[in-house]
Amino acid sequence: MSVVPNLSPRIKEVYRQGLALGNNSHAFSKVGDCGSTPAWFLGDFDRGSQFYSLGEYAYLQPVIEYYAGSFLRTSLAAKSGFNASSVFTSLWTDRSKCDSDETPLACEYRHHRPVMAFIMLGTNDVFHPEQFEPQLRKLLEYSIQNGVIPILSTKPDNQEGDWSINATIARLSREYQVPLWNYWLALQSLPDRGLQADGAHITFGTNHFDNPMDMQKGWTLRNLTALQTLEAIWRYVNQP
Repeated sequence: MSVVPNLSPRIKEVYRQGLALGNNSHAFSKVGDCGSTPAWFLGDFDRGSQFYSLGEYAYLQPVIEYYAGSFLRTSLAAKSGFNASSVFTSLWTDRSKCDSDETPLACEYRHHRPVMAFIMLGTNDVFHPEQFEPQLRKLLEYSIQNGVIPILSTKPDNQEGDWSINATIARLSREYQVPLWNYWLALQSLPDRGLQADGAHITFGTNHFDNPMDMQKGWTLRNLTALQTLEAIWRYVNQP
């Protein structure tokens, strides 16, 4: 599977459903653990051009402008330690913004009304791997029901030891015909496959895509390929 996903007509149906439900065509959400928070994931693209440089990827500027406001936003469904079960557990809900019995995922979708969401889970599911697939299915079905295109991401690490979580993510992306952003593949040519010595965290780099040193870092490639995925989906769903 390629890094930037091949896209199915199914997502146009989900997109149109989302617009009919009142979702904001200029909004996307992030669902995941600490690596999904703005400090690490895409936040710089709302901070101003001094925080990033696109270089040969200047074609990404229109999608950055189109989704302005979503990059730096702190998602109500992204928090340190989250796994696939956490987003359905009201215990983790931000009580200052959400109803007491509302799940983090439901609260995020209600507040932000996104048309798509990056789903970046799996690293913290190694402790309860048997729960990952049923919870991910639940997440996909809830997103589709609410007119939100779920963008599944493979994870860079192999903490479970047999790559089974990435295999599950890829299999469900095909079954549900939703985009798979194959981030794992993007890292394979980097030093140490973009991972720090602990084999779990990715190497840090700034979002300067014209800097060869940064382009050898896991975080830089993560943000670049996420933007490429967002741009590809944006263009696809807006085709006649």
